Amino acid sequence: MKLPTEWRVLPFGEVVEHSQYGISTPTSPDGTIPILGMKNINDGQVVVGNPDRVSITEAVLAKQRLKDGDLLFNRTNSLDLVGKTGLFRESGDFVCASYLVRFRLRRNLVDPRYVCYLFNTSHSQRIMRQLATKAVAQANINPTSLQRKFLLPLPPRQEQVAIADLLEFWDDDICRTESRLGKKLEFKRGLMQQLLTGQTQFKEFKGKPWRKLHLGDIVNFEPRVVPKPKGAFLAAGIRSHGKGVFLKRDFEAEDIALDELFVLRADDLVVNITFGWEGAAAIVPSEADGALVSHRFPTFTFKPAVSFPGYFRHVIKQKRFVHAMGLASPGGAGRNRVLSKTEFMRIPIDLPSMAEQERIATVLNDCDREIELLQKQLDALKEQKRGLMQKLLTGEIRVKAPDKI
Repeated sequence: MKLPTEWRVLPFGEVVEHSQYGISTPTSPDGTIPILGMKNINDGQVVVGNPDRVSITEAVLAKQRLKDGDLLFNRTNSLDLVGKTGLFRESGDFVCASYLVRFRLRRNLVDPRYVCYLFNTSHSQRIMRQLATKAVAQANINPTSLQRKFLLPLPPRQEQVAIADLLEFWDDDICRTESRLGKKLEFKRGLMQQLLTGQTQFKEFKGKPWRKLHLGDIVNFEPRVVPKPKGAFLAAGIRSHGKGVFLKRDFEAEDIALDELFVLRADDLVVNITFGWEGAAAIVPSEADGALVSHRFPTFTFKPAVSFPGYFRHVIKQKRFVHAMGLASPGGAGRNRVLSKTEFMRIPIDLPSMAEQERIATVLNDCDREIELLQKQLDALKEQKRGLMQKLLTGEIRVKAPDKI
């Protein structure tokens, strides 16, 4: 990577004024000092939220108190999370946990925002994983080694400020979009709670009673058995927590020790009996039509005069439905809990008329389209920011520095 001539490369340690491990004091409901951990580091930012608290002496606080501009570096975690870094931008009394390292930087040399952006690039994260000492399910980066071996490509400080200002503008747009998305998701959750329980009805259905049924009154069990193909085929699985169907294309027949499989059809209700207690249920989308599954994924079709998939795709995401699937899954923890198809069909369902179901589904589907659009906007902003960071932090794109800092 060739940098602009006026840039220089320094070991990270040369821009560090002070480094310090966090504290290992246990959290306490009676604590008065907020303590920050990995859960507070999100996409390069330290998000205070509702932190845990500790009880410590004034002397410890004076030594450990975080300052605006400190970098919080995750030195010990899984290999995916080790090296993640957040910039502390708060005032007041805060400390950090022992698995974080606080780096206070020499501000005459660097803008901490610039260094934080640099630390969180995919290129820097790869280097940090190479520096990490690996153990079983755990990795550690020695702060001394990091300061000695991690090299910073540094433009003049004025240009660092300009780069950080530009990336912060992108971050602000991302935060606004995340906020809009969060509000829309919360709105939909409240709307589902009201509409899918009959607490709120549209004026044309006001006062019209709902029927008390069981799932077996609404769907039919419909397995479609086929011989296992001889070559590769389209396989499917079901995500937990109502997150839908995923596909495994070109799945090799030899990788599954079964002689018979089962066919999915669009608009089926399909469940994973091993993880039913975790909400592993879905309405099969059109792109999964014809995909094959094992016997652990029973399929059901809707009785046309009773209900339809567009309405039920919202029902199966309700907490009470997931709870009912858990009750229908006897056994111990995890994989020992297997959904009973008999008990599954006995799950109680309160169901409005078909016309009211269609009205409810239309409103919730409109919400979903808005949520999908916001999610796409957010994903696009994050992808644009990643590309911009790569070019700005290597000098491929230059920005005009302000006249005075």
